[in-house]
Amino acid sequence: MVWAVSTLTLLALAGILPDFQLQSPGGDSITRTAITAALGAGAFGLLSALVWPLAVRALLLVPALVLGLLVFFLNGSLLLFALWLIPDGRGAADPRTAVVVAAVMSAVASATSTALAVGDDNAYRRRLSRLAHRRRRRHGERIGGDVPPGTVFLQLDGVGHTVLRGAVDDGQMPTVARWLDSTHRLTRWRTDWSSQTGASQLGILHGSNHDVPGFRWYEKDTGRVMVSNRPASAAELQRRAVDRTRDAGLLSVDGASRGNLFSGGADQLALVLSVAARRGRANRSRAGYFAYFSDPANAVRTAVSFVAEVVREVGQSVRSRLRGDRPRVGRGGLYPFIRAFATVVERDVVVAAVIGDMLAGRTAVYADLVAYDEVAHHSGPHSRDATKVLERIDRSIALIAKVAAHAPRAYRIVLLSDHGQSPGETFAGAYGLTLKDLVRAGCGLPVSRRAGRTPSGAEARDAARDALRGALHRRPGNSADSADSADGADGAHIDAGGDAGYRETGEGQPGGARSEPVVLASGNLGLISFPDVPGRLSREQIDRRHPGLLRTLANHPGIGFLLVHGERDGSVVLGPGGAELPLSRLDGTGPLAAFGPGAADSIRRTDTFPHVADIMVNSSHDPGSGRVHAFEEQIGSHGGLGGEQSYPFLLSPHDLSEPVADGGEPVGAEQVHLVLRRWLREALGEAHGPQVPLTEAPGSAGEADEGQPA
Repeated sequence: MVWAVSTLTLLALAGILPDFQLQSPGGDSITRTAITAALGAGAFGLLSALVWPLAVRALLLVPALVLGLLVFFLNGSLLLFALWLIPDGRGAADPRTAVVVAAVMSAVASATSTALAVGDDNAYRRRLSRLAHRRRRRHGERIGGDVPPGTVFLQLDGVGHTVLRGAVDDGQMPTVARWLDSTHRLTRWRTDWSSQTGASQLGILHGSNHDVPGFRWYEKDTGRVMVSNRPASAAELQRRAVDRTRDAGLLSVDGASRGNLFSGGADQLALVLSVAARRGRANRSRAGYFAYFSDPANAVRTAVSFVAEVVREVGQSVRSRLRGDRPRVGRGGLYPFIRAFATVVERDVVVAAVIGDMLAGRTAVYADLVAYDEVAHHSGPHSRDATKVLERIDRSIALIAKVAAHAPRAYRIVLLSDHGQSPGETFAGAYGLTLKDLVRAGCGLPVSRRAGRTPSGAEARDAARDALRGALHRRPGNSADSADSADGADGAHIDAGGDAGYRETGEGQPGGARSEPVVLASGNLGLISFPDVPGRLSREQIDRRHPGLLRTLANHPGIGFLLVHGERDGSVVLGPGGAELPLSRLDGTGPLAAFGPGAADSIRRTDTFPHVADIMVNSSHDPGSGRVHAFEEQIGSHGGLGGEQSYPFLLSPHDLSEPVADGGEPVGAEQVHLVLRRWLREALGEAHGPQVPLTEAPGSAGEADEGQPA
């Protein structure tokens, strides 16, 4: 049937496209033309089945975006070769026309086979059964008899509890709505201070996110910047977590990890960042692409959707600009292609991998769908653009649930998220300068003219100058009048233009000049480190080096609070108007009042991390609107405290135990790991084990021995 439909399609295209011929120059009879079309369709179908998988495997080392663009070229080349195989040279096509014909042929063949399977339920079941049997035979696996159910964990990256609830109520996620009405429960959980995928997923999959203070941070002992979504950093973070817990991870027993930052100890890996740099066939991060793109129909369908998504993003961006939407960030350059990769290519590959895992009967699967998070960063978490992505994610969930009915074992599907997103104008958009500009101005270092002319920049510069004058005036032998010309003990001076500048002697670095502060952003969380001083710089040392910096930061309207270490009273939280609270007395009041329950515990835990920054900066938060100010170019952000970013969700079947006894909320990613591990034991028929407590998570500040397993 597919061959017949493909033949008719080829005949129709030959009649429509002027550069595509199925006849000899002198013309042929209808019968002869039909035979030529049948030969061409048959040759193209065989080449697609035999040659295409080999071509895709040969191109596995090509970057994914390039591979997506090559799909059309490869398919067109196969069609030209198929036409060349027709006897008497009756088939001919212009190369550009061949690309179009091949794409249409692949799409029609895929649609026909799918329609036949859907129309005949028995045929659909047989097809899935054959796929499952073939996959199990390839891996030497046997599934049969009375096997316990498997578990699929689908992470909807960045979808907060409030966003999911709203999408369900508005009818945008009908599959999830049906589950909530019948088979599943919805539970909110609270993230750690670092509310981002690196910290959350590491804790969920490996049971420990100790010493992950942000999405990116500077480590003084190694002199490198750790970034959670870089392969080398992800591999190192996973190694540290395994060393700390003495456990391979959540998926160490017959597990599969798909599209994640970390492996979770799984044997089956695809698109896993922490193994992306490894050599060897089993660990290639792009292995999942072969399984998907080896089907030319999949390749064409995804490539067409990729182009459509790029066009959709460009159109949405132009409309947003014409409407004058605020807040708004730039969405040009490569962003349309990055968005299309996240919302189309990665989604399709990950969903196909999960379906393959279910057909193979894997015990546990954990997959990350990143589409919503990528779009919400640039369009806003409550935007129409992001809502449309949720609708497409719901369709993917429905497809996975449908395939589960044909898998060789029963499956329980758990939906969860790693964090939410909080809306708001960027810090730079609201105040005209970046956090780095503000830090440099507060340190008396040069800033750009644009930043220096802003009210925030001028105030920071004046505060640094006034604090420096006061510090020099208090020193014996100096006066406020002499401060303009004399260098102090710290080597500071105020230049002739009135800006506070520094000729520094290099405290903590013998014979060297002080290096500039390293300022890194993780959403609305800022991390400031002074790399020339080993260990954590104290508040007193910061005041001696840069007398106006802490006051400048704490009093800025876009900053909610700071965390710094004190030599006498230990670490303290600093807020506007001179507010100062030692960690031992933090209770959610004062500077933390706007950040909700649990903020104090999250800060106390982060303060124990070996690589916590010298100054931890959290943006301000408006409890009424839920808005924060990202220190990055994002109008939907996460990474710190404040608003919806701190409240992801768990959507679990009723036949699994409640996440926390008495309907409570899990606190921290490490507690979520314990919940998921308990659910895996329940699915396998083992004892439930204790419910997760409502107190500190493992590895928190209350742990007795830092070096022992969590």
